[in-house]
Amino acid sequence: MSDWRVRAVRASKRPFSRPAAGEAGGPPAPAPEHSMDPRPEPKADTVSLERSVVDAAVYRAGRRTGIPATLADIYRELPGKPGTMAWIGLFRPADAQLLEAAERFGLHELAVEDAIVAHQRPKLERYGDTLFVVLRAARYLDDVEEVDFGEIHLFVGPDFVLTVRHSQSPDLSAVRRRLEDDPELLALGPEAVLYAVLDAVVDGYAPVIAGLQHDIDEIETEVFGGDPKVSRRIYELSREVIEFQRATRPLLDIMKNLEAGFGKYGTDGELQRYLRDVADHATYAAERVDGFRQMLQNILTVNATLVSQAQNEEMKQLAEAGHAQNDEIKKISAWAAILFAPTLIGTVYGMNFETMPELRWVFGYPFAIGLMGLVCAGLYVVFKRRDWL
Repeated sequence: MSDWRVRAVRASKRPFSRPAAGEAGGPPAPAPEHSMDPRPEPKADTVSLERSVVDAAVYRAGRRTGIPATLADIYRELPGKPGTMAWIGLFRPADAQLLEAAERFGLHELAVEDAIVAHQRPKLERYGDTLFVVLRAARYLDDVEEVDFGEIHLFVGPDFVLTVRHSQSPDLSAVRRRLEDDPELLALGPEAVLYAVLDAVVDGYAPVIAGLQHDIDEIETEVFGGDPKVSRRIYELSREVIEFQRATRPLLDIMKNLEAGFGKYGTDGELQRYLRDVADHATYAAERVDGFRQMLQNILTVNATLVSQAQNEEMKQLAEAGHAQNDEIKKISAWAAILFAPTLIGTVYGMNFETMPELRWVFGYPFAIGLMGLVCAGLYVVFKRRDWL
């Protein structure tokens, strides 16, 4: 039996024949890993260990050899049978089940820990003959304008593929059916399964990109239409785009690392072409998402400018209205002052006291009228020069 098969997972959760981690004479206990994702954990289904196995099969020359009753049957069929491959799909497996599979296939403890904790960034790591790949699938929910993300962990070994999902999407049953309908492709081995999963994940980005593009087009219309609620929509969509960017951007490094190992690990020539095609689609998706983020930033800037211009226009209109009101007040005040002068004079001379001057003067009345006109004319000239009239 090869060395990679007899290696055991050195996780501290499982007992070993040698001293356990943290005990006297044993290795130091590894620090527990915790998820850094602030979102709440999905509720685990209360299912048995076997029910978490979505599908499991052994393939020889690209065709199913039968339907195994248990995982133990799969483990027994693999050793010493060239051209045979096992593909086990798990959905939210219990820790004990994943650790058992890890021990059977000789998976590295760090990769197993990542698969248990979940909420990992997309990545590709190689542990000896085994690849550990993390992918983030996405689907667009149009009714709430959100992108729903799923996470897939793949362990790809010389004669096995172990897929671990922690969310309902994506459903890999369609990928399995596609490969089973193409035995020649499936006969290429575990790397063919890796290609098919990568292709399904990347193809699933297309509806998300279309949905985001539609939302951005609507936002542009709302921005130039002056919708006051558009700023919140821009912010919320920007968060979805940033999260989508975190799913697509690391895919470029994954594809680049896979391509770098084509010659070293003897990847089939036809499979190389398939993987390069996936890399092209992943690059297109990443570029579109980068463009969406830049567009939303520009739209947010334009919206802020338009809001500022609208506020300035309102302030200008208020200032003009205030200036017009001031002009009206000045005119009213000027005419009130002009009319106040003859009223004052007439009031004084209307007192009819015996000792008042000019009461018996022949020219008293014309003099009072003339004085009133003179004062009014003087005030009119003064207010006119000061643009009050």
